[in-house]
Amino acid sequence: MRAICQRVSRAQVSVEGRVVGSIGLGWVILLGIGPNDTEATAAELADRIATLRVFEDPAGKMNLSAADVGAEMLVISQFTLYADLSRGRRPSFVGAAPAAVAEPLVERFAASLRERGFKTETGEFGAMMDVELVNDGPVTIVLSTDGWG
Repeated sequence: MRAICQRVSRAQVSVEGRVVGSIGLGWVILLGIGPNDTEATAAELADRIATLRVFEDPAGKMNLSAADVGAEMLVISQFTLYADLSRGRRPSFVGAAPAAVAEPLVERFAASLRERGFKTETGEFGAMMDVELVNDGPVTIVLSTDGWG
């Protein structure tokens, strides 16, 4: 699993002009699923993101976790995180899990965040989405369970 996590002051995702998810202060999580990922992988990554200490404390230091600040989560499925450009300029996505594997794991990942008490919104799996966000900091963290990044 691969995740690009952007700390935001607000964000929303739309499909065909219709807002399908929006959050205030929290994380926008662009999530790619690999072919070997499991429900355990999803839970592990959700826990890691939930406990990252990158929100500012009263002294302005990045010392607080998402739980500490009541952060919200916006999870966007993004198979393009598994792009392979080793053979030229047109990416191959054969390293991404097929939709039948990926969709339930994206849902499991979001459910893991909800189980931890976070308001968690999602995009629409497989849809063309417009993602709008205000990156706070900016703070962007790259996480992976497969040794990438």
